[in-house]
Amino acid sequence: MSVTDQDKREEVERVSQVIAVINNRIDALAQQVSEVSTDIVGIRKHFWDDVTVNFEDVTEAAETYASIKQQAEVLSERERSHRHALKQLKTMKRLVQTPYFGRIDFVEAGEDSAESIYLGIASLLDEKDEHFLIYDWRAPISSLYYDYPPGPAQYETPSGSIAGEITCKRQYMIRDGQLLHLFDTSVTIGDELLQEVLGKQADTQMKSIVATIQKDQNQIIRNEKSKLVIVSGAAGSGKTSAAMQRIAYLLYRYRKTLQAEQVVLFSPNSLFNSYVSTVLPELGEENMQQTTFQEYTEHRLGAYFDLEHPLEQMEYVLCSMQEPEYNARLEGIRFKSSALFMQVIDHYAESLKRSGLHFHDLTFLDRTLIPSDQIHDYFYSLDPSLPIPNRMSLVARWLLAELKRLERTERNKPWVDDELELLDKEDFVKAYQSLRRKNQYRDDSFDDFDRERDLLAARIVTRLFKPLRAEIQELGFIDSQAVYRQLFSQPELLSSFLPAADCPEDWTTICAHTLERLDHKQLAYEDIPAFLYLKERLEGFQTNTLVRHVFIDEAQDYSPFQFALIQRLFPRAKMTVLGDWNQAIYAHAYDSSSFEGVSSLYEPEQTEMFLLTKSYRSTRPIVLFTRQLIAGGEQIEPFHRDGLVPSITSAAHEAARIDMIHSRILEMQKNGHQTIAIITKTAAEAEKAYQQLHELITLRLISSHTISFDTGVLIIPSYLAKGVEFDAVVIYDASRAQYQHERERKLFYTACTRAMHELHLFYIGEISPFLLDISPDSYVWNH
Repeated sequence: MSVTDQDKREEVERVSQVIAVINNRIDALAQQVSEVSTDIVGIRKHFWDDVTVNFEDVTEAAETYASIKQQAEVLSERERSHRHALKQLKTMKRLVQTPYFGRIDFVEAGEDSAESIYLGIASLLDEKDEHFLIYDWRAPISSLYYDYPPGPAQYETPSGSIAGEITCKRQYMIRDGQLLHLFDTSVTIGDELLQEVLGKQADTQMKSIVATIQKDQNQIIRNEKSKLVIVSGAAGSGKTSAAMQRIAYLLYRYRKTLQAEQVVLFSPNSLFNSYVSTVLPELGEENMQQTTFQEYTEHRLGAYFDLEHPLEQMEYVLCSMQEPEYNARLEGIRFKSSALFMQVIDHYAESLKRSGLHFHDLTFLDRTLIPSDQIHDYFYSLDPSLPIPNRMSLVARWLLAELKRLERTERNKPWVDDELELLDKEDFVKAYQSLRRKNQYRDDSFDDFDRERDLLAARIVTRLFKPLRAEIQELGFIDSQAVYRQLFSQPELLSSFLPAADCPEDWTTICAHTLERLDHKQLAYEDIPAFLYLKERLEGFQTNTLVRHVFIDEAQDYSPFQFALIQRLFPRAKMTVLGDWNQAIYAHAYDSSSFEGVSSLYEPEQTEMFLLTKSYRSTRPIVLFTRQLIAGGEQIEPFHRDGLVPSITSAAHEAARIDMIHSRILEMQKNGHQTIAIITKTAAEAEKAYQQLHELITLRLISSHTISFDTGVLIIPSYLAKGVEFDAVVIYDASRAQYQHERERKLFYTACTRAMHELHLFYIGEISPFLLDISPDSYVWNH
C-alpha cells in the first residue's frame, strides 16, 4: 500500500497533536514536581514542629510514637509521589523527541472497524485519559508489529490469545518532533528504516533502536516460559541489543513484582559495561546490576589469593609462545576449564567424604585451642552418608559448643588480669550497673568485687573470642587451599577419577606449575572457577534468591565451571546466555563449538535456543569479506547495505605503515567517521603503535584499566574490542608474524568484524595465511 499525500498531511497533523498533548503533560508534571518538592522541603524543615514529644508515661510515649510515625508517613508519601512524577517527566521528555516509530491497524475478530495502534518507548493516554495515543512497545498488542506482516495475526494476553487481521503496517522516522519519513511495509521491519539507522555513525555508547527489532529478536525478547534462553548469533546480529530489550520488556511486563536490582548482567569487561550503560534508561527503565565474573571472584577470593585476570592470561597465550613450558600451560588451561575436569572435581569431592579433608587449627593468642586433627577426627566420626556441607554445619555447631566451654576456662587465665588492668573507668561503671540491674550487687559484701571481676573477665573473653566465633560460622576452619593443593601434589590422584586416555599428557608439568603458583598465594585464571567450585562443594553453595533473571553476554568465553557456579549462585533465576562461537578467543574455548556447558544444567523442555544468522552491524562488503575468515561463514547473511570494500595494504617497512595508517585515518575523518579503532593483537603492540602515532594525530590508548571511551581515534587490543563496534577499523598488523596459528583465527575474525562502514588491513612482509583464501573480489589490494 502506498502512502498518499493526504495520508502524509494527516500523519503530520497527528504528530503535532500528539506532541501538543505531551508538552501539556510535561508542563503539568513539571509543576507537580516543583510543588511536591516544595512540600518535601517544608515537611523536613518543620518536621518536629508538628510532633508532640512527651515520654512522661506509657500513654504519652505511645502518642509521641504515633505522632512521629504519622509525620514520617506523610513525608514518605510525598517523596514517593515526587519520584513517580519525576520519572514520568523524564519519560515524557524522551517521548516528545520521538513520540512513536510504528503503527498497525488491527481488526479484532468479530469487530467491524480497525483500531490504529501507534508504538513508542512509552504509553500515552489522551487528555481525558480514555484512549491510547501511543502504546508502549513492550505491551502485548505491540508484538503484532514485530511478528506479522499485513494479514491474519494474533497476540497473547494474560487472559488468552486475541486473533484478527492487520490491515496496515506503517513506519515513521520522527526526530525532534518533526516527521521526516514514513512508509508502509509488508515485511517484518522495513529495510528502508533499518538502512537509515545503520547508516549513521556509531555512538560511543550502544543505542537500542526498538523500531528495528526483527521477528527472531522479538521472540527472544518476549520469551517468558523458558528457564534457559540460548542466543547463538553471528557478529553484529543484534544479540546484545536483544538482551537489553529483553531486560526492558521483563521489567515492564512484571513491573509490579520485578525490580531492576533483581536482574544481573554478566558482561565481558568494565569497558563493555560503560558501552551499554545508557540502553535501559533510553528505553525508560532503570539499569540492572552489571558485573563481570572476575569482579565476582575477586569479591569471593581476593582476600586469599592474587587472582590472574583473564586478560593477563590472554596476553600470555598471545605473547609467550617461545617459552619452554608454553604448551603445557595451554593444555592446562583447556583441561582445567573443561567439563571433564569438572567431573574430576565432583569425583574428588565425593572421595573426600571418606578421607582427605584438611582443616585449620583454631588458635587464640598464639595458642592452639582446638587442633586441626581433632576437627578432622570429629568430621570423619559423623555419618558418612551425609553430604559434606551438612557435616560441616554439624562440625561448626560442635566447635561453637567447644568454644563456649573454653571461654569459661579462659576467664581465670593470667592474660585476663592483664586485660583488666587496661580497662578504663567506663567499663567498671557498666559492670556495676549490670550487677545492680540483676540485683547481684550487695553493699559492703566481700564477694561483690569478685563478682565484678568475673563479669568483666567474661566480657573480655567473649569480646576477644568473637572473631573465632565468626570464623567458625563462616566455616573458616576448612583448609580449602590445602584440599585443592592435594589434587596437584599427588598427580596420581587424577588417574583414579579419569581413564588414562582422558588425562593430559603434561599433567605432571601442569601440577608443578599449579603448586608453584599456590606457594605464592596465586591462582591462575583457569584455576579460579575450579577452586571456587570445589570450595562450594565443601561448604555449600552461596545463593542469592532475590535475583530472578541472569544474563550472560559473550557466553562462549565461559567454562562449564563458571556456568555451574552462576546457576547455583542464583538458584531461582532464569538465565539468558548470548554468544558466538566464531568469537571464542580464550584458550579454553578453542576446541568448543556449542553451549553444552550451560544447556546440560537444564532439562531440554526448560531450554530454548535461537540462532541469529543475519549480520546488521557491518556493510555488505565487510560481511562478505569477514565471513570467509571462518569455517561455516557462508551461513552468515549480510544485510543489504552498500559501502566500500575492505582494503589490504602492504607496507615496505614500519615507517611506511605508520604514514599509510595516518593518511587513511585523516581520509576517514573527512568522510565523517567519528569512532575509528586501530586494533592491535596485544596490549604490548597497542602501546608500540600508540608511541608511533600519538605525535601525528590525536588518539587514545585503551587498556584493561579503561572504563569508558569517547568518540575519536582509539588504539585497542583485539580482545578488548570484542562486543563493541566502530565506524571504521584499521587492523594494525595483518601479517603472518602476528596471525599464523589456527588458534588465532577467531581473534582475527573478531577484530575485523568490529567495523561498521570501513575496514582496512595493513601488514609488512608476509600476509597472514587467514587472508590467502579470501576471494580477490572481496577487497582492494594496495602495495
